[in-house]
Amino acid sequence: METRSVTSVIKIDEVIFGHLTELNARFKLRATELTFAPDGYIRVHHHIGPGIRYVISGELTFAEGGQETIYKAGEYFFETGNLAHTAQNKTNVPLRLLVVEILPKDWTAPAMIAPKSQ
Repeated sequence: METRSVTSVIKIDEVIFGHLTELNARFKLRATELTFAPDGYIRVHHHIGPGIRYVISGELTFAEGGQETIYKAGEYFFETGNLAHTAQNKTNVPLRLLVVEILPKDWTAPAMIAPKSQ
């Protein structure tokens, strides 16, 4: 999976315990902040688990299934994780994106993975 000018910092990585007992001690929630420099991108990839994305600042160009969508600061969207997509900052200002996703409890690697066909 090719990336350019993108940094990530895991902010929270917590195993789930609570009223949803079928999830307890099996999955965790991870919040990661991604920063894309101007013209930064992540080429075609998947995610291990589904999650919610929030554009903190800047503008994200998101392409999935042949359709391109622009998300701006303050907007949210959902990713299933299993559909190949790309993410890019096509502007001349930094983009900050918060990724909150559910992962297997023992997952320690980055949650972005290359599609199986690559």
